[in-house]
Amino acid sequence: MTINSSKQQDGVNKSSRSSYSNLPALDVSLAFPQATPATSIFPPCTSDYYNFDDLLTSEEQVIRKKVRECVEKELAPIVAEYWEKAEFPFQVIPKLGALNIAAGTIKGYGCPGLSITGAAVALAEIARVDVSCSSFILVHSSLAMLTIAQYGSEEQKQKYLPSMAQLKTIASWALTEPDYGSDASALRTTATKVEGGWILEGQKRWVGNSTFADLLVILARNTTTNQINAFIVKKHAPGLTATNIENKIGLRIIQNGDVLLKNVFVPDEDRVPGFKSFQDTITTLSISRLMVAWQSIGIAMGVYDMCHRYLMERKQFGAPLAVFQITQQKLAQMLGNIQAMILAGWRVCKLYEDGKMTAGHASLAKAWITSRARETVALGRELLGGNGISTDFHVAKAFCDLEPIYTYEGSYEINNLIAAREITGFASFKPAVSTQQSRL
Repeated sequence: MTINSSKQQDGVNKSSRSSYSNLPALDVSLAFPQATPATSIFPPCTSDYYNFDDLLTSEEQVIRKKVRECVEKELAPIVAEYWEKAEFPFQVIPKLGALNIAAGTIKGYGCPGLSITGAAVALAEIARVDVSCSSFILVHSSLAMLTIAQYGSEEQKQKYLPSMAQLKTIASWALTEPDYGSDASALRTTATKVEGGWILEGQKRWVGNSTFADLLVILARNTTTNQINAFIVKKHAPGLTATNIENKIGLRIIQNGDVLLKNVFVPDEDRVPGFKSFQDTITTLSISRLMVAWQSIGIAMGVYDMCHRYLMERKQFGAPLAVFQITQQKLAQMLGNIQAMILAGWRVCKLYEDGKMTAGHASLAKAWITSRARETVALGRELLGGNGISTDFHVAKAFCDLEPIYTYEGSYEINNLIAAREITGFASFKPAVSTQQSRL
């Protein structure tokens, strides 16, 4: 075939191509019959080696089982396709809503009032199959709903929480800005008091669910007090736009958006009255960081489950890959990581239930568990060889999806510094300003 210039390539004569150049891809079960793809049958759970179920209450066990069955049936066959297209599978929202887990630990107002452990294992089970869909729940429940439940007025709770608990109203939560990520307390979006309400001006970035959310909880700086407040902004509000961030290599299914607020009016009734400073942000983030740690546990479990089945099915040199020492060593290392991650996550849940969890506890859990998950998923990618870069076998998708998980809700470094501040009493987030004059 003659190679054309770059300007000619898009319009190359089809007659010069091979007769099979435009054929659809071969079905993976025919292209690679030796191992079962995750899109066909999701692998059974073999990663709970220390019988974590024994540490759960009967209610928590039921939650874990029903969520696992639902997502393996409803999500597993379709998520690779939606991940490739970078589109959200809206048809699964009613099915997730029917699980009655969306409101997590919130009590009353039609919410299930789960234990923190029950909410955590539910999120982990979704993440085991697809972490984007678990992030959809995380943003909606552990950030937006929790802000309203903890700091909202009684009228706001009655108005918003029941439909949000059923996923009939979808929410987003906006803190990060283009210029302020880790340094979020310095955010620039402003809220200025006017007659009957507030005017919001600013820009947010990486806002999950924002392009299709019915309401957005926006964090903005009160221009009178200079403190961070929270506001409920409805979709279609004049001056509000949310556009999808494209070209991501991870979390491709969840719709992260750039949110612009230009002279957006928010009535007084939609200011969240109990949210008075950035300290309230820290309280909310501590809970969500614990949930992110459990997302990472779920991702690692799904990768291990896929690798375990793959190594038993795939044969080279006349034997299953599972018989070779190097594959066994990697598999055992992955399994050990997962058991430690589960037990660390469970312990922090218990600290929360006892009223003893601190921001440092949650941050250390998020940082350490995501780092162990990162190592585990990388080993899994190695074990699958060439199929480790194919989304049909799950691991490649999980490998890419874990990268943003490692960074969001506070980067690995920032979360370690939060824990270190708590144990030393010294904050080291900002560079020290030298008081000594230069000898030059």
